[in-house]
Amino acid sequence: MRSRTGNQAIFGGSYGWGSAGRLHHAQSQLHRFLNSIGGYTRSVNDYSRGASAVLLPHLVGAQAALDLRYRPLSWADIAEHTDLLVTFGGVRRSNTWVVPGGHARHTASERAREVGRTTSVVSLSAQRDDAFADLDAEWIRVMPGTDTAVLLALIHVLVADGLADEEFLARHTTGADEVRRYVLGSTDGVPKTPEWASSISRAPAHRIRALAHRMASGRTLINVVYALQRGGNGEQPVFAALTLAAFLGQLGLPGGGFAHGFGSMGDYGVGVAGPPLPTFPQGVNPVPDFIPCARISDMLLHPGSEIPYNGGQVVLPEVELAYWAGGNPFHHHQDLRRLRKALSRLDTFVVHETHWTPTARHADVVLPVATTLERDDIAAGAGDSRLRSMPRVAAPLGEAREEFWIYTELASRLGADFSEGLDSGQWLERIYEQWRPAFAPPFDRFWRDGGVDLPQEPYRDPVFAAFRTGAPLGTPSGRIELVSAVAGHARWLEPSQPTEEFDLRLLCNQPTHRLHSQLDMGDASQSTKIAGREPVRLHPADAAARGLSTGDVALVRSAQGSLLAGVLVTDVLLPGVAQMHTGAWFDPSAPEVADCVNGNVNVLTRDVATSPLTQATSGAHVLVAVTSYDGPVPPVRAYDPPSTR
Repeated sequence: MRSRTGNQAIFGGSYGWGSAGRLHHAQSQLHRFLNSIGGYTRSVNDYSRGASAVLLPHLVGAQAALDLRYRPLSWADIAEHTDLLVTFGGVRRSNTWVVPGGHARHTASERAREVGRTTSVVSLSAQRDDAFADLDAEWIRVMPGTDTAVLLALIHVLVADGLADEEFLARHTTGADEVRRYVLGSTDGVPKTPEWASSISRAPAHRIRALAHRMASGRTLINVVYALQRGGNGEQPVFAALTLAAFLGQLGLPGGGFAHGFGSMGDYGVGVAGPPLPTFPQGVNPVPDFIPCARISDMLLHPGSEIPYNGGQVVLPEVELAYWAGGNPFHHHQDLRRLRKALSRLDTFVVHETHWTPTARHADVVLPVATTLERDDIAAGAGDSRLRSMPRVAAPLGEAREEFWIYTELASRLGADFSEGLDSGQWLERIYEQWRPAFAPPFDRFWRDGGVDLPQEPYRDPVFAAFRTGAPLGTPSGRIELVSAVAGHARWLEPSQPTEEFDLRLLCNQPTHRLHSQLDMGDASQSTKIAGREPVRLHPADAAARGLSTGDVALVRSAQGSLLAGVLVTDVLLPGVAQMHTGAWFDPSAPEVADCVNGNVNVLTRDVATSPLTQATSGAHVLVAVTSYDGPVPPVRAYDPPSTR
């Protein structure tokens, strides 16, 4: 195939969250192998914050956008300096346990509790339990997809009531006058008043107005969770929140300004950058072709077509082979009917797996690989307090092999060198010794001791601190660009509205009881199922109108597909809003009943980009219909191995 089409016909599909180890990191190993044989078509950005990753460099420059992720204000800064934390999308406790690479100790929950003791917190969300109880957050109800309207109304109050920091806007931003005209209605005839926002969002106008005055009266931090930018026009709430922070004028002050990640990641706001960590070198990819990661179905269904992206154009390459390791596109991608059709266009689909996941079931070649418990490794995450040894506890089961061994064998048969003559144990020692700073012991002692403590000196220069005192940003103007040549300014763009058929807004957020779709068959995940499948939460009024009670089985439909779910009735949701977690394993075993009988929400979500600018995922919410399912309930077969006859 490579001699006929070139290596651009190979898609390196690993998404990278399959392992906590620094050596046996699925994405690094797959990409090193593919680079060793001539390269591959790659994906860029991610499903977590794909819209923000493209947008923010245009507004604050590349370095400040990076610092917003890795050097934000810390939980300790908030506890000491912040009077009011206003968080759009809440601060969910379960997300503070999730760290790429893992942490030796999960500290974010305790640090957030300290904030709850010292700082007033306001959570704007469609779910009361989006902010965990220890924060004692005030809840302002906001319908999904309408946060931007509320943010613009808050700016309107600051402008109309003379509360905006005009000195900061003049010295540190560009475009403030255009934003001011927009929120006052001078450009489109629609003043973005609290009453206007209330008619869209259901947030009471008097509470929006009062919140704006509270924000201007003390030190305020505005936080936007990742989920808000995973929707249609998902860039807008992030853009509007940054704009609001600029009008308050507190960016760069201790405890004030803008954050994008509290309640989304466990390493966000720990306040420690930490040293670089050991990495397994991937080599150099000579193939220039790429796609935004959420456009995989477009690539396979429409090769050769052009799509706009980040102010330019991207040609979707023609791919014949996809090689996937360490991820599950049936969890993170949308519109599974469309994805299945797209994957069927491949000549060959190769998957590494530890279980018969939905992705493995769709593969042409499945190579069984060792789990984290069946291989030696070392682990740490960003800002971690300890680099830990991970000695295996058992040998690989059956025919499973370390991925390192698989790639070594494949590369050898293709005339390439993956291992450089070393086995995985020798590579583990190599990446440690190449990394080892002065404070760390030699590898043998590190392994014997079970790890080494890492420096925990807090950084003193969080994002925007130097900018406030005169250092320019990496934007064309050196300032915060509230009007961008590429992105325009923050604006209200109407989302899809409920119809007579699809009358509920379904929130599709990350699970509280498993990591993504991992170990959905395990006891922790299974303990949360209702009627043997993923729950759908409904407000009591919506459940009563449909004749549904907790424990019933419901049929949930959208324009894209259908699923069965167990019903959970709760008053933590706004009326008109339903909620399901992502990550249930896709089960199409009874298509005459539903596209998935196990409750995988991505049979419902739309595979539509947030915008032509970012081409990111928009799967955080979708319009659905929920009805009682009264027929024979099919068994869940998602966890049964396929027949090998």
